Amino acid sequence: LIMNDMAPWVQNPASISRVADICTGSGCLAILAALHFPNSKVDAVDLSPEALEVARMNVDMYGIADRLKLYQGDLMAPLLGQQYDLIISNPPYVDAPSMQSLPAEYRHEPEMALAGGNDGLDLVHTLLRQAAATLKPGGWLVVEIGHNRDVMEATYPDLPLVWLDTAGGRDFVFLIDQASLQKLN
Repeated sequence: LIMNDMAPWVQNPASISRVADICTGSGCLAILAALHFPNSKVDAVDLSPEALEVARMNVDMYGIADRLKLYQGDLMAPLLGQQYDLIISNPPYVDAPSMQSLPAEYRHEPEMALAGGNDGLDLVHTLLRQAAATLKPGGWLVVEIGHNRDVMEATYPDLPLVWLDTAGGRDFVFLIDQASLQKLN
């Protein structure tokens, strides 16, 4: 996901003041967001203390610790009560059958970084509801879900998901606005 992929929806990057990156891992998306949205404060969350150690090194390397804060926690739990213009996430999304047949090179990754439950969307189901409560009016949620577009659309047929063009194709990352997410609650 490149921040420019959101250009039709976020036309003025300077207008974005609060960004959250959920399941930040190494912090790469949070860092990209901080660099692309120059007036933003970015909060990045991950469950793994080890991932957050790597993220801290990366944030320090870019010299943006004054604008990018790291939190340990489950999805948006440490951020509930906050309000964001943009929430981005690349959560674990490998479904259970695919986890069983992963090639050896993927088995070096921690399982929690890959496994997304039976349908691959366990974390996404929760994230949708948390984002509905924490996005500012007019805000956006952007989530990478791998090869789960069909499952996502079947599970949420009434959500007006916008599928972004990315280097990998147009079936992997969706965008949805705050007003549409309010219909879930």
